[in-house]
Amino acid sequence: MLLLRDVAKRDLAGLKRLARQLNSVNLPHDEKVLASLIEKSVHSFSGKVTDPRAREYLFVLEDLRNELIIGTSMIIAQHGTKEAPHIYFQVTEAESYSATLDKHFRHKVLSIGYNYDGPTEVGGLVVDPPYRSGAERPGKQLSYVRFLFMAMHRELFRERLIAELLPPLLPDGRSLLWEAIGKKFTGLEYPEADKLSRQNKEFIKELFPSSDLYASLFPARVQKMIGEVGPRTVGVRRMLERIGFRYVSHIDPFDGGPHYEADLAEVTLVRRHRTATVAPGNLEVEAEDFLVATERPGPNHFRAVRCNVRFDDAQVLLPKAAKTLLKVKTGDRVSLVPFEGSAGVA
Repeated sequence: MLLLRDVAKRDLAGLKRLARQLNSVNLPHDEKVLASLIEKSVHSFSGKVTDPRAREYLFVLEDLRNELIIGTSMIIAQHGTKEAPHIYFQVTEAESYSATLDKHFRHKVLSIGYNYDGPTEVGGLVVDPPYRSGAERPGKQLSYVRFLFMAMHRELFRERLIAELLPPLLPDGRSLLWEAIGKKFTGLEYPEADKLSRQNKEFIKELFPSSDLYASLFPARVQKMIGEVGPRTVGVRRMLERIGFRYVSHIDPFDGGPHYEADLAEVTLVRRHRTATVAPGNLEVEAEDFLVATERPGPNHFRAVRCNVRFDDAQVLLPKAAKTLLKVKTGDRVSLVPFEGSAGVA
């Protein structure tokens, strides 16, 4: 059984191991950045970040048998503020017709947009490659745990959620859209610009064109990838669609990846969230598949596992192994969201 929990300072080495293998946008191979992510998350979970909108929560999935961190996911309580706006391209369609030529055209148009009072962002999903196809479905666990946590603490998050999905990238990690737009207007390479934007977005507002951009002026392969997801992100997109997210015709101005949004209250997992107290005894038969979480003061404030459960009114019967990992006993309260088809979300 795998353990989902809030990240701890001792996890830096584990995150560095993951980052060395992947060096992704979500988990850069930069020790200072990783240490900063961990510190912000630890202070967010503990409440030391007093403004709930400024909090960022980093979850890790731990393979206890091999003592490895095998994945991460994240919640940014508010993505888009006066100091650091959420920036996007709105994708619309413009039509034109010439009676003289009897020609009709539809053009895809990109318009820069800024949101200073933004939504809650779900992101940071990374899974160690050897574990991606495992029966435990680690990617799905890391994705669902964010919605379980938000269901437990609705008051800490915005009414609207956003997920920014990765588009197809070139083999060397470059973005076709960045090569067509961003690089020409900033003089920066994609990784350099992405790293800088984590600290300061001023250069985007000052250097990006404020006028509409007609995508028909771009190379055909750039036009084709606008709003599309990369091969490794197809499963994430399908999962988000199943639980209520929809493409809102916004894309990332750096890489062209699509933005999917949903109302927190309408997300299937949030609507099906429930609480119960731990029943006496141990579950020893096949039953309903759920993600189960508990919270307690101190380090590793939050813990969750995927396991079979059986409900009896306000009580829930759990396997012994799950109770051990959650560190719960009879009468303790737990929170649950369905993991498989019993909830109609898989």
